[in-house]
Amino acid sequence: MMALFHGATRLWWIRHRLLLKRAGRVSISNKSGMTRRNLFKTAALPAAASLLLPQSAWSSTDGPAATESGSLALPVLSQPDMVFAFAGDTQAERHTLSRSGADWTGSSVRVRFAAGAREAAVSLESLSQPVQRVHLRWKCRFPANSLALGDAWERSYGDLEWRPLQAERAMPWYAMLHSGARTAGFGVKTGAASFAFWQVDPEGISLWLDVRNGANGVQLGKRQLTMATIVTHTGAAGESAFAATRALCRAMAEGTKVPAKRGTSSVDVIYGSNDWYYAYGRNSPDGLLRDADLVKSVAPAGGEKPFTVIDDGYQDPARFPSMAKLAEDIRSRGVLPGIWIRPLRAPATAGKILLPASRFAGEISPAYDTTIPEGLEAAAAVATEACGWGYDLIKHDFTTFELFGMWGSQMGASPAQGNWHFNDRTVTSAEVVTALYKRLRTACGEDRIILGCNTVGHLSVGIFDASRTGDDVSGKEWERTRRTGVNTLAFRLPQHKVFYSIDADCVALTEDVPWSMSRQWLDVVARSGSVLLISPDPKAIGNEQRAALKEAFARYVHRPASEPVDWLQTRTPRSWKAAGAPEAYDWTLPEGESPFPIGIQRGPD
Repeated sequence: MMALFHGATRLWWIRHRLLLKRAGRVSISNKSGMTRRNLFKTAALPAAASLLLPQSAWSSTDGPAATESGSLALPVLSQPDMVFAFAGDTQAERHTLSRSGADWTGSSVRVRFAAGAREAAVSLESLSQPVQRVHLRWKCRFPANSLALGDAWERSYGDLEWRPLQAERAMPWYAMLHSGARTAGFGVKTGAASFAFWQVDPEGISLWLDVRNGANGVQLGKRQLTMATIVTHTGAAGESAFAATRALCRAMAEGTKVPAKRGTSSVDVIYGSNDWYYAYGRNSPDGLLRDADLVKSVAPAGGEKPFTVIDDGYQDPARFPSMAKLAEDIRSRGVLPGIWIRPLRAPATAGKILLPASRFAGEISPAYDTTIPEGLEAAAAVATEACGWGYDLIKHDFTTFELFGMWGSQMGASPAQGNWHFNDRTVTSAEVVTALYKRLRTACGEDRIILGCNTVGHLSVGIFDASRTGDDVSGKEWERTRRTGVNTLAFRLPQHKVFYSIDADCVALTEDVPWSMSRQWLDVVARSGSVLLISPDPKAIGNEQRAALKEAFARYVHRPASEPVDWLQTRTPRSWKAAGAPEAYDWTLPEGESPFPIGIQRGPD
């Protein structure tokens, strides 16, 4: 069969060159005039159902081949063509590793690639050398019209999109490819011990595994580290790009238990209120009880209870004399109390249990080093206190920023910068993050819902129940909600009820945001079945808003589902499909939208 495939490919190539010559588009004698990129621009591929042309179709290099039916044969579960290790503590030196069976070795570093039919595990040993990164490379080729989609390190920042192949683009955790009517993807399973990202270019695929400790090399000693486990999904003919992405997410989470309930609360029905986008820290017990009364009045009778989540600002004892009593008062209204916490924030006087300030390029926020037992327990104590007050939903925030000194939008291919490390040098940054998340779960117990914000979602699967997947929306300007909210809802919705319940952020009901826009945002979130929390300014709530809230909540508690239809063409999809019926939204104000920055700090693309 392979001989037939090579022969057919060669005949196609000769025929294609002759056709181009007749058309006056290329001279056969000018071999340098036709690049592979131009080739794909001017001709259809043989076996049109194939998205990926394996290396073996072009040369004698070993690699996966298309099957007789033309289905995809992604190479990433097979041995890579090249493996590099970047060793060193502060300055990394690249070492080319040599292969012997499943082992790749060089300069006292050993990488084992355990290939498999369904998944492939990648492990690392380095007895004496600190290691920073491992780079794996597979040679293969792609059509020039391929589109690629990656994920984000933590929240997205209005920047997720299907994009033409861009060689330098870092795609955290997974990469989806789409060409014509076919979609395929590959990723690392959730809970990895490294920060993993992919690159895809017309010549192949790269996987980078960042195993650093802070910004320095990890010192493994005698430990063998399983850095990541690779999985793939090849979409069937006619399978939508959205369904294929969701299927890959399922493969990435396979084997991890994701609870359906916490106590008596279903983790896929989280709705109610959060005061941030109208109060912005100037909240009060009276205002929060008013919110609880509102969501109770518009929630369906006899259904899952709504939440009222208290956001930042409650730390002032003059305004909030008793957090335990406030939780009781919310609960007495038939509403479940929730609260926002910032567990890593530490006083500057905490001294030896603080992370080094050198991890920050700008603003410095003192934070606990959770590889020091006292630091980890100090962070856990914040969650323990909130639970002791009687709150059923714990929303924690700022942990990625405070651990690494950067927002996800600034990280690019490097989740940490500078020259610093955690106190315990033997663990990777990914392991530090996972250990913190597990400790917060232990502090909260198994019966409380945990919603992570500014968290590394892929490391929280099975630990947290919901994840704020995008940067803040706004109660002051619509443009921020359009850019960040609509984008994260569309592009991270495949993860919903697979990794956790996604939270695209609140629906701000304020006088500053046009109701015509907030009404649509409320509707699309409610139809998606993702977390639905409103920020209701009492000055903006009238009969029309109450009726819309009642309708949205009634729809939401029945666990609907939707997907973006036009997400291959835009960052902010306007066309959505819910319950088989199309829904169209107009996210643009009559005067158009602002071309200016909206406060998101950017780093490398």
